[in-house]
Amino acid sequence: MNDFYEKVYATTRLIPPGKVTSYGAIARYLGTTLSARVVGWALNNSHQMEPFVPAHRVVNRNGLLTGKVHFRPTSAMQELLENEGIRVVEDAIVDFEKHFWDPMKELP
Repeated sequence: MNDFYEKVYATTRLIPPGKVTSYGAIARYLGTTLSARVVGWALNNSHQMEPFVPAHRVVNRNGLLTGKVHFRPTSAMQELLENEGIRVVEDAIVDFEKHFWDPMKELP
């Protein structure tokens, strides 16, 4: 397994329920600001990982559920977020700033 992917998974596992972050925020935290897409690729491959990787808590920088196409069914990402108390309308997080978790601020 790619070491960078493992770091993405470890960081994603730290996102608290009811919070979301962005691909770019994880990339910045890991010291690779321009690697947001690679974060997305890592999360696309995480759905069967043990322990569980809450990839549904990672969205794009505008709070859009751009990764939903990698969930089965595609509504699963929204359903998982709503089960955690996050409202989603037209594939966008409502009150994105309120729910945003920044690993640069929250983690050592």
